[in-house]
Amino acid sequence: MAETPPVPETSDRPASRTEAPVNLPAHYRREIPEGDSRPRIVCSDCGFINYENPKVVVGSVVREGDRILMCRRAINPRHGFWTLPAGYLELNETTADGARREAWEEARAKIEIDGLIAVYSIPRLSQVQVIYRARFAAPGIEPGPESLEVGLFAWDEIPWNDIAFPSVRWALGHYREIGDAEHFAARTNPPGELGNF
Repeated sequence: MAETPPVPETSDRPASRTEAPVNLPAHYRREIPEGDSRPRIVCSDCGFINYENPKVVVGSVVREGDRILMCRRAINPRHGFWTLPAGYLELNETTADGARREAWEEARAKIEIDGLIAVYSIPRLSQVQVIYRARFAAPGIEPGPESLEVGLFAWDEIPWNDIAFPSVRWALGHYREIGDAEHFAARTNPPGELGNF
């Protein structure tokens, strides 16, 4: 995937995919507000400042015995690759509720959260990822609308060559480190890793 080239600060064009639309209304300008250090979109009529913040992704490593729930993506990016049930947090939703919802949407899995595995930073995508450890609250899985297929995999059965994102590998590794421990510290990005392919 090609990186978006930097855009001069004087331009009204966005510097990344997470920023405001290219064509700003006449009374909006990209400028550094007083007391700030970054360019923001500011309304010259009322002074409103549009703070562009990272997206939060929530998900879980769901286990049943020694097997882990994985979903084969039916959507881009990384269509056809395997991932954990995860996706964007919705407004007015806790991170745990979001992880439960994503497991249902992607694998029709009802889960119970039992610990926070990790919080990862993916700066190139302006993402923060919150990954939980979970177990099934009820039997049964099947593909949701964003999954081609779902499955439960023992460690040596995981389709390692077809993992969708670096953070999926991190979460699986951190899950394995933690194992069945009742109390554990949440992990972060492995040293030097920022989620780049």
